[in-house]
Amino acid sequence: MSDPTAVRRDYYTDGLGPEDLDPNPVVQVRAWLQEALEAGIGEPNAMTVCTVRPDGTPNARVLLLRGVGEDGFRFYGNRESQKGRELAVFPHAALVFHWPALHRQVRVSGAVEPLPDAESDAYFATRPRGSRLGAWASPQSRPLPSREALDAAVADAEARFAGTDDVPRPPYWGGWRLVPREVEFWQGRPSRLHDRVRYVREESGRWRVERLAP
Repeated sequence: MSDPTAVRRDYYTDGLGPEDLDPNPVVQVRAWLQEALEAGIGEPNAMTVCTVRPDGTPNARVLLLRGVGEDGFRFYGNRESQKGRELAVFPHAALVFHWPALHRQVRVSGAVEPLPDAESDAYFATRPRGSRLGAWASPQSRPLPSREALDAAVADAEARFAGTDDVPRPPYWGGWRLVPREVEFWQGRPSRLHDRVRYVREESGRWRVERLAP
């Protein structure tokens, strides 16, 4: 079997510099998300979310971005899950989007805050019924005695809300907003001499833009 770590690919040769990007990094992230969607990439909003455990070690998983605006990047889940408990203790995180087919990557970091209940309610109502029932049934990140125990919890949730599509949001489930302090755009180039452009939010609220060495 060939060694996958030895694979070398050709990269885009078009340059990427601060002058090629929007002065507002949120606008640029939206543009790259749209380009990834138009390129046929499945779930271009998939992102790695890295939080910090109480002992200071990192912890990462892949989630889906569910909204991005001037006030931040939104994602949702069980607030009693491992990520939820970690964000409650240390409300900061880093996000990474990677689109290998486009040889692009975006890194975002900043403080994280819970979304208002009304906003979490509104998003939860848009989820498929099965996902809403699953939110009631799954003690996310907690040990399970068996798969049968989870199936039984799902059956209990189905019985609880039988005959109605009104499955409310569990009190422990909701959203977060990461308020970006740094945003970095990466584009591949030959010989690993990639282009990297970083935005840093200054105390004035303005964005400082700088090129980084690959």
